[in-house]
Amino acid sequence: MSRLIWWRAASIAACVSFLSACGTIPADSIGTLDRARTGDLVVGVSEHQPWTEVSGKGEYSGSEVELIKGFAESIDADVEWYSAPESVLAGKIKEDQLDIVIGGLTSTSPWSTHMALTRPYTKVDGESMVMGTRLGENELMVALERYLAEEFGEIS
Repeated sequence: MSRLIWWRAASIAACVSFLSACGTIPADSIGTLDRARTGDLVVGVSEHQPWTEVSGKGEYSGSEVELIKGFAESIDADVEWYSAPESVLAGKIKEDQLDIVIGGLTSTSPWSTHMALTRPYTKVDGESMVMGTRLGENELMVALERYLAEEFGEIS
C-alpha cells in the first residue's frame, strides 16, 4: 500500500513540475504581444475598400483600420502603419517586419504560408474575412481573435 501512495505522490510531483515549466500558453515565439504592449504594433495595410483605405496624406480608414485601432487601444499599444500591396506585406510579415496584415483578406488567401490567418471574424457575400499575424505569434493571435470575437458579439 505504501508503494502505491509513494508512486502517486511521485507522479503528482512530476506532473506539477512539468506543468510549471510550460510557462504561459499560448506564447509568442518572439514576444510580439509583450513588445506591442510597451510600444508599437506594426500593421501592414493593403488598400481594399471598404476594409481599408489609405489617403495620400498617410491617413488610414476603413472597418479593419478601426478594428485594429480598437485592438491596439485594448492592449495599450500605439499603431505604426505601413502601406503596401498585399504581396509586399506578405513578404514583410514573413521576415518579421510586421505584426499584423489587414486589407480585406479572406480565409482563402494565398498568403497562408507567409502569415497565420485569424479565424473568420465575419462573413461578407459568402467570404470569410480574416486578418494575418506573424507565424508563431500565438499569444498575439489569441488576443486579436478574442478582441474580434468581443467586437462581433461572439463573446462578452
